[in-house]
Amino acid sequence: MTGYVIVKWFHVMMAITALGANLTYGLWFTRAGREPQYFGFVMRTVRILDNRIANPAYGLLLLSGFAMTGMAHIPISTPWVLTGLILWVLLIIIAAAGYTPALRRGIEAFDAGGAASPAFQQAAARGRTLGILLILIAIVIVWVMVAKPGG
Repeated sequence: MTGYVIVKWFHVMMAITALGANLTYGLWFTRAGREPQYFGFVMRTVRILDNRIANPAYGLLLLSGFAMTGMAHIPISTPWVLTGLILWVLLIIIAAAGYTPALRRGIEAFDAGGAASPAFQQAAARGRTLGILLILIAIVIVWVMVAKPGG
């Protein structure tokens, strides 16, 4: 087994971990919507999943991806690599500037006024929209990495 195969295996495991964790958020929030008293617990759990599992995995994806391009002598300018990298940067910007603050505001609004408060509803709607967008971007990244269009 070569070093490249080990790094590739690690890269795939991090993709499964990051996207897999993110995909569970919809289930968490759907269940909390049926029992709104649990929104605080659910949002804090999603924040833990994001901060301790998904986000570190996204960071390790970048590092292992760079390692693989170096090991395989694949230029970063290769269309599928560059596309994936641009989408990854977009995903990180949207997550850091939009989703994470919306989740934080949702927790604060829930603690201050409960699930029925307008501030909570607004934060939840923003988080839901951004969450769906982020999942779609992540799925496209996986497709680009697997299909390698243009290269």
